[in-house]
Amino acid sequence: MKFLITGGSGFLGINLIRYLYERGHEIVSLDIADFDYADVKDKIKIIKGDIRDKVVVEEANKNIDIVVHTAAALPLYKPEDIFSTDIEGTKNLLEAAERDHIKRFIHISTTAVYGIPDHHPLFEDDKLDGVGPYGIAKIQAEEECIKFRKKGMCLSILRPKSFIGPERLGVFDLLYDWAKDGKGFPMIGNGKNRYQLLDVEDLCEAIYFCATLEAEKANDTFNIGAKEFTTMREDYQAVLDYAGHGKKIVGLPEMPIIWTLRILEAFKLSPLYKWVYETASKDSFVSIEKAEKILGYKPKYSNKDALIRNYKWYLEHIDEFKNTSGISHRVPWKQGILRFAKIFF
Repeated sequence: MKFLITGGSGFLGINLIRYLYERGHEIVSLDIADFDYADVKDKIKIIKGDIRDKVVVEEANKNIDIVVHTAAALPLYKPEDIFSTDIEGTKNLLEAAERDHIKRFIHISTTAVYGIPDHHPLFEDDKLDGVGPYGIAKIQAEEECIKFRKKGMCLSILRPKSFIGPERLGVFDLLYDWAKDGKGFPMIGNGKNRYQLLDVEDLCEAIYFCATLEAEKANDTFNIGAKEFTTMREDYQAVLDYAGHGKKIVGLPEMPIIWTLRILEAFKLSPLYKWVYETASKDSFVSIEKAEKILGYKPKYSNKDALIRNYKWYLEHIDEFKNTSGISHRVPWKQGILRFAKIFF
């Protein structure tokens, strides 16, 4: 089959491209960012462009069988870019897919659409409540998808938990950087909450199920996450243990830290945004029963497995990104004033 991957230069995009290429599929990558992966650069078609540009989207959709829409403006982007990219960009892709009679459209959403919930686990039919521009935009993007599903398009919506693995940096760079340097790692609250993660390879497999199973099964909305996870303190401690410096996770009083991070965010002194610090001390896990039952989804990696696999990649590739920073998942986020906090751990 011929796949169009939007956001092909991103963390999920490149992992999915490699996954599909290994299985013999033809791939087109569409991304506003440069595609700089030497291992597959000459094996796929690369289009550099913006999903907000209808002309670019039309060109990218030619002769495509399946669209996997991973592109999004993440929470650290400006609100206007988040709304225009995540809503209008998604709408552009859906309209083009409908015009070109594309067989399937797989939309990568997020469990952020559930907001800060009052119960767990979360199911696909629970109420949606966006927190901040990103959460709100992702809900509206799903609404656009459902309009096209009702018009007859086979449209899968996947809501993955925070996913990690090779190429993933972003907020996880803080944990890995501190672990590497032999530091303990601070945690908001006591860390006894359960916070489900997801390995990117498991997410790629869920996407592949939606691309290859019968349309009646794929044409639905699914939570995707790890099956095995313990407390946040235990899962993150696994990285410090692997680092081998004998350091520990350090719990900090919840509300004073949250208020401090709110102030630091307001003054742009910290990379942590509301969704991260407001949920870090809370339970956060979804039911994956629907995906298991309908798609046959069987995640291979626990939280601990995924975190350590990502940390190993981090250590092997650190020279490639140690002097870079940005606001995507593929680069370290500027630690700001948090870098100075390391001396206390």
